Amino acid sequence: MEEFRRSYSRLCRESGAEPQEAVLQQLHQLPRGRLDLATQSLTVETCRALGKLLPREMLCTELVLSDCMLSEEGATLLLRGLCANTVLRFLDLKGNNLRAAGAEALGKLLQQNKSIQSLTLEWNSLGTWDDAFATFCGGLAANGALQQLDLRNNQISHKGAEELALALKGNTTLQQLDLRWNNVGLLGGRALMNCLPSNRTLWRLDLAGNNIPGDVLRAVEQAMGHSQDRLTTFQENQARTHVLSKEVQHLREEKSKQFLDLLETIDKQREEMAKSSRASAARVGQLQEALNERHSIINALKAKLQMTEAALALSEQKAQDLGELLATAEQEQLSLSQRQAKELKLEQQEAAERESKLLRDLSAANEKNLLLQNQVEELERKVRCQQEQLFQTRQELTSTSAELKMRAIQAEERLDMEKRRCRQSLEDSESLRIKEVEHMTRHLEESERAMQERVQRLEAARLSLEEELGRVKAAALSERGQAEEELIKAKNQAHLEEELSLKDQERVAEVSRVRVELQEQNGRLQAELAAQEALREKAAALERQLKVMASDHREALLDRESENASLREKLRLREAEIARIRDEEAQRASFLQNAVLAYVQGSPVRTLSPPK
Repeated sequence: MEEFRRSYSRLCRESGAEPQEAVLQQLHQLPRGRLDLATQSLTVETCRALGKLLPREMLCTELVLSDCMLSEEGATLLLRGLCANTVLRFLDLKGNNLRAAGAEALGKLLQQNKSIQSLTLEWNSLGTWDDAFATFCGGLAANGALQQLDLRNNQISHKGAEELALALKGNTTLQQLDLRWNNVGLLGGRALMNCLPSNRTLWRLDLAGNNIPGDVLRAVEQAMGHSQDRLTTFQENQARTHVLSKEVQHLREEKSKQFLDLLETIDKQREEMAKSSRASAARVGQLQEALNERHSIINALKAKLQMTEAALALSEQKAQDLGELLATAEQEQLSLSQRQAKELKLEQQEAAERESKLLRDLSAANEKNLLLQNQVEELERKVRCQQEQLFQTRQELTSTSAELKMRAIQAEERLDMEKRRCRQSLEDSESLRIKEVEHMTRHLEESERAMQERVQRLEAARLSLEEELGRVKAAALSERGQAEEELIKAKNQAHLEEELSLKDQERVAEVSRVRVELQEQNGRLQAELAAQEALREKAAALERQLKVMASDHREALLDRESENASLREKLRLREAEIARIRDEEAQRASFLQNAVLAYVQGSPVRTLSPPK
C-alpha cells in the first residue's frame, strides 16, 4: 500500500493538484484488502488518480466511497477506471447523488467488469433520467458476476421499474435486489412481478415503501418463497451429488489401490520366479559342462586304449617277424604286458569311479530339479490364490454396484415421495380453491336473488305509481347494468310530473315524493351493484392467485422432475462408469492370469525338469 500512496501523490502532482491529506491518511491506515474513503470529499483530481491506479491494484477487494460528494466528472473517471479491475468484489457508492452521467458510467461498469459481486447505490438519483437508467439496466442485463444490488431511495419510477424488469429477465447471477423507498407504483410492481418467472437466480426482492398494492407484494413474496425453495432444493441436490461423487471416488481409489497392491505382489512373485529359473538354469548349465568334461576324459582314455591295442598288435607282428628276438624278449614283453594290464585296470577303475561320481551328480541335479518343480507348483498355488483374491474383488465390486443400485432405488423412492407430497399439496390447494369458488358463487347467487327480490319490489311500487299517475311507464330490469336506465326513466317521469304540476299541486307533491324515493332506491341499487362488482373483482383476483399458485406449483414440479431426471442420468452415468471400471479390472485380471499361466507354461525350468 505504500507504493499505492506514492503513486497517488505522484499522479496528483502531475495533474497540478496537491494530494488530499485525508486520503493519504486513510491509505496509511488501510487494512489489507479494504479501501475505506467514506465521508471524504473527493476532488476530481483525486478521482482521476484513483481511476488510473485501481485497474492495476491487485490487493484491494473492497472499496467504500459512501457520502463522498462525488461530482459527475469525478464519478465518471473513477468508474471508468474500475472497468478494467479484476479483483474488486465490494463497491459502496451510497449517498453521492449520482445522476445521468453516473448512471451511464455504472451501466458501462456493469457491462465490462467481471469481478464485482456486491454494489450499494443507496441515496442517489439514478431513476430521475429514464434514458440514463435504461443504460444502467442494460449493463445489469449483460453482467455475469453481480449477486447483490442495493437501489434504495433512487427515485425510480414505474418506467425505471419496467426497464429493471427487462434487465432481470436477461440477468442470470443476481440474487438479492433492494428497491425500498422508490416510486415504483402499481405498474412497476406488476412489471417486476411478471419478470420473476423468467429469472431463476433472484431469491430476495424488497419493495417496501413503493406504493405497491398488497396483492402484488404478496405475489412477489410468494415468488421469492418459491425461488428460495428452488434454491434450497438445488443446494440439497448439489450436496447429495457431491457426497455421491465423493463416495464413488473413494471406492474407485480403494479398488485402484487394491489392484495396484495385487499387481505389485504379482510382479514380486514374477521376479522371484525369474530369479529362481535363472539360478536353476545356471546350475543345470554348470552340471552339463561338468558332464561334457567327463565325457571328453572318457573319450581320451578310450583313444589311449585303442592306441595301446594298436601298439600291442604291432609288437605281436614284430614278434612274429622277429621270432628269435621275441623268444629272447618274451619274458620282458610278458612283464611289460602285465604292467600295462595293471595300468589299464587301474585306469578302468578310475574311469568307473569317475563315471559313478558323475551319475551321483546327475541324480543330485535331478533332485534339485524336482525341488524346483515343487517350487513352481507352489507358485502355481499362489497364482490360484491370487485368482481367488481377484474373484473376491469381483464379488466386492458386484456388492458395491448392488449397494449403489440400492441407493439409487432409495433416491428414486424419495423422489416419488416428494412427487406424491407435491401432488397432495396441489390437490389440497385445488380443493381449497374449488371450495372458495363455490362459496363465492353461493354468495353471488344469494346477492343476485336479494337484488332480484328488491327489483321485484320496485316493480310492484312502480306498478302502483302507474295506476295512480296513468302516464308513467315503468320497466324493471333484472341484470346488473340496468340501474342507469331506471334513473333515466325516473327523470323522465319527474319531467312529466313537473308538466302535470300546473294542473294539480297535490299530484306534484306526490310525484316529488315518489321521485325522492326512486332516487334513494337507485342510490341503494348502485351501492349494491358496486359491492357486487367489488365481490366479483375479489373473486377474479382469487382465481388469478389460484392460477398463479397452480402455475408455480406446476413449474416447481417440472423443475423437480427435471432435477430428478438429471440426478437419475448422473446416477446412470456413474453406474456405467463403475461397470466400465469393473469390466476393465476384470479384463486386466484376465490378462494378468493369462500372462502368468503363459509364463509358467513356457518357463525353461518346466522344460528341463524330468517327468513325474
